[in-house]
Amino acid sequence: MNATVLPTTIPEYLDQLRRALAGADPALIQDALYDAEEYLRSEMAEQPGKSEAEVISSVAGSYGAPEEVADIYRDTEVKVQTALRPPAPPPRRSWLGRFFGVVAEPRAYAALFYMVLALATGIFYFTWVVTGLSVSAGMLVLIIGIPLLILFVGSVRLLSLVEGRIVEVMLGERMPRRPLYSPRGMPWMERIKQMFTDPRTWGTFVYMLLMLPLGIVYFTTALTLVSTALTLIVAPVAVWTGWAEVSLATDVEGVLFVSDGVLSTSLDPWALPLMLVVGVLLLFLTLHVARGIGYLHGQLAKHLLVKGAQQA
Repeated sequence: MNATVLPTTIPEYLDQLRRALAGADPALIQDALYDAEEYLRSEMAEQPGKSEAEVISSVAGSYGAPEEVADIYRDTEVKVQTALRPPAPPPRRSWLGRFFGVVAEPRAYAALFYMVLALATGIFYFTWVVTGLSVSAGMLVLIIGIPLLILFVGSVRLLSLVEGRIVEVMLGERMPRRPLYSPRGMPWMERIKQMFTDPRTWGTFVYMLLMLPLGIVYFTTALTLVSTALTLIVAPVAVWTGWAEVSLATDVEGVLFVSDGVLSTSLDPWALPLMLVVGVLLLFLTLHVARGIGYLHGQLAKHLLVKGAQQA
């Protein structure tokens, strides 16, 4: 279709906009479609008596044709992502520089915090989905069961937006900032049918259920790595500063323990410097693990919570 020929209906406008954004981030496409329909519908409400073709023609100069809107969204996305992206650390060529340089990457700390937070969000999401499904299924024999099920599915889709914002802020993966696009002119029954047949709905259910085991794994991994690293660092420092002493007792062993009210360690003095080095290395390794898990989880969230580009 010639780019100068304006569509005559809102669905045609949105379809052209979708095609013009082909290849863009699925989350960006979802936001653009929602914003465009929201704007066009509001213009229709403010100009009663005019047809959709007349309204689209009147706003083409201010809002833009589909191809122009697509270009604006692409350019704006680049500027916004550039502004929000944390400053890139200086490039490091050696493997030692790359290994220790993780300490200067804010995304690694954010991913580590997400791993700790994932336990709480995972418990909430899992409980919400399991409780909602069981209550809705049990109430289907009653008249109230169907609207209750619809409200529950809608609440899960809303929670996916909340989780998307958490993922984008902490893990840096672009997620939708608007609800999933659904034609406003579509009859209610068709919209409800679309909600239940949309793969994204069921992908969200899978994501919410997965968050509990993933949250447990993330929390346990983060807590174990951080606590172990800090213990290995604190123990020799505590001995050298007099806060702890080397215990000669054979019945109690450990990196740090309390013996007769005194903080002690059973390690030989020659092992203390080695323990400190291992603790520091483990702390840096923990940041690398957190960054890697954050990237992988961001891809999982993108795959399950965002409608794919081929479906957008």
